[in-house]
Amino acid sequence: MTNRERVIAALNHQQPDVIPYNIGFTQRARAAMADYLGDPDFTSRLGNAFSFLSTEPPKAWREVRTNIWEDQFGVRWDRSIDKDIGVVCNQVVTNDNLEGVALPDPDEPGRWAGYEGALANSEDAFWVVNLGFSLFERAWTLHGMENLLIAMIAEPAFAHRLFDRILEFNLAMVEHACSYDIDAMMFGDDWGSQYGLIMGINLWREFIGIRVRKMYQAVRARGKYVFIHSCGKVDELFPELIDAGLHCFNPFQPEVIDVFKAKREYGGSLAFYGGISTQKTLPYASPERVREEVKRLLDDVGKGGGLIAAPAHDIPPDARPENIATMLEALQNQ
Repeated sequence: MTNRERVIAALNHQQPDVIPYNIGFTQRARAAMADYLGDPDFTSRLGNAFSFLSTEPPKAWREVRTNIWEDQFGVRWDRSIDKDIGVVCNQVVTNDNLEGVALPDPDEPGRWAGYEGALANSEDAFWVVNLGFSLFERAWTLHGMENLLIAMIAEPAFAHRLFDRILEFNLAMVEHACSYDIDAMMFGDDWGSQYGLIMGINLWREFIGIRVRKMYQAVRARGKYVFIHSCGKVDELFPELIDAGLHCFNPFQPEVIDVFKAKREYGGSLAFYGGISTQKTLPYASPERVREEVKRLLDDVGKGGGLIAAPAHDIPPDARPENIATMLEALQNQ
């Protein structure tokens, strides 16, 4: 089977010949692993199941000051410590300027300029279009986390309007991306902490769930698979996400979600992408323990399809290179 065939089998809850997998790295972890292997190009030979396409236009990011990067929405990120994402350090949307803030143009041709060439040159790839910071995250990066959470209680009309403006942008992005021969769209939108939903389930339903359904149904109406990346303990949402049209949940963190219980309860209607601990196993376990945990994940959660094995997030810099190498060996030699 090709990687694409394996992923489609897994998403359709059928057993592939081997469990598909996908490994991502933070910048520091990638550099450390390249040094460990003596191979700066090692990521090109991982055998990853997914090929990703971005929705961002050319020059979506610009460095406005040293280590301060501005995205296409005008949000500024301090990357002096976190080189991969950064920390928001400005406020674009206030209570007074919501209607006056111009969102990026989803029709900008540059966003889609590379799609046809990429899709034409790799027929066996499973193509995922990534729309990160897709709703809640986009709202709080624009308005501020505390400000948004307060507005969801104290100024609901403002919060609804902010979410609606973002939803309009997202639906236009879905329409464009799904007009190409892609396989799936992945929405990035962290809703959870280590202990549960950041905003609680009632506010999630009122402000997020109703709009998530519209995005998922727009993708499904165009015959594509729907993925969500949402960190934290959000498994209480699985029934509602399934009902909204979700096919695959990521990152499937074993520190906060019992991955084996989740497979038993939801494995007939939801696929999972992740499952390998980046908080405990890769940084702190022995290579032998890594091998045991990966094998159990593949054998138990991967049985009957429904799994794309992966670390629960891009591998962090404190992960031990020997543990990463052991994980890769276990995945590549099924």
